[in-house]
Amino acid sequence: MSPIYRIRRWPAGDAKTGRNPHGYSLLAGLLLVAIMLLMPGCAGRAPVVQEVKVPVYRPCVTGAPERPAFATRTLAPDASDGEKVLALARDLPVHLKYVAQLEAVIAGCL
Repeated sequence: MSPIYRIRRWPAGDAKTGRNPHGYSLLAGLLLVAIMLLMPGCAGRAPVVQEVKVPVYRPCVTGAPERPAFATRTLAPDASDGEKVLALARDLPVHLKYVAQLEAVIAGCL
């Protein structure tokens, strides 16, 4: 039974004949080295890609909104009930806007 492939062994030669002085075909040697280098790549399984979530610490509150000047704070202590109700009515939209700004800052932390 003859082998399927043969590494051709050339007779030793010199520079005049142009033969390989080492005795073996250069192509066969390169093929053998290439196979030996590529075989370990086929041996193992491909690595499994995992996603890892790492928390990044940063301050969530960069700055608080300025507190508005409410009209109820400027009322005189002896102000009438009508003046107090009008001041509260004027303060309600300002207060709601301020609360919405605070909630937006807090929502950035969650």
